[in-house]
Amino acid sequence: MKRFDGKVALVTGGRAGIGRAIARRLRDEGATVFTAQRGADEEFRSIPSDLADPAAPARIVGEVVDRAGRLDVLVNNAGMMQESAVAAMSLDDWQRNLAVNLTAPFLLIKEALPHLRATRGNIVNVGSVEGLGANPGHAAYCATKAGLHGLTRAVAVDHGPEGIRCNAVAPGWIDTDLNLEFIDATPDPAAFRREIGRIHPVGRTGAPEEVAALVAFLAAEEAGFITGNTYAVDGGRMAKLSLP
Repeated sequence: MKRFDGKVALVTGGRAGIGRAIARRLRDEGATVFTAQRGADEEFRSIPSDLADPAAPARIVGEVVDRAGRLDVLVNNAGMMQESAVAAMSLDDWQRNLAVNLTAPFLLIKEALPHLRATRGNIVNVGSVEGLGANPGHAAYCATKAGLHGLTRAVAVDHGPEGIRCNAVAPGWIDTDLNLEFIDATPDPAAFRREIGRIHPVGRTGAPEEVAALVAFLAAEEAGFITGNTYAVDGGRMAKLSLP
């Protein structure tokens, strides 16, 4: 028997990158998987959605339950990152980052809670090491991911007595298609790869499947005594002090 046989999972942003790896891992372990993001998903049961729309979460959760009859696992993975410092960011841009990265997970959790109570299900939020530290020019991304880590703790505390667990993962540099395209667009991709590898104690960057493995563990019954925590998946990057 697989860990998620008979269970239903919703993965936002599941069409590409880390979300795709999570959706595939949960499916391969027996789950019925729905994804929600802009545009159609040819691989999974897809619910095309603009997560900046505050009406989208209720529609997404409602469709999952209508089609599958239950919800066991919610993975809030969808997000956006805009390059901008505080001084250069407009209020409209700030609000859109907040809407996608923090308000959408809040609303999805709110809509999912009645169904997760019924199944004693759980939530995994995909945060970031930038919710723990900061790279230059990522003001909104850092703020919203830190907020998502805080929301994770609050949900775990408030809803643990109802049998609902909530954890977060905080990926570091992961070799998604977008990151690989970014590297290939640099003047010397080979040199960039060497340099980015050096900042990680393990000597390399991560794979989406490595994040998915932790998400699957946290969503599974064997992690039943784990809740309210954020786990870095970063090759030791946040543990390493810079040289003087």
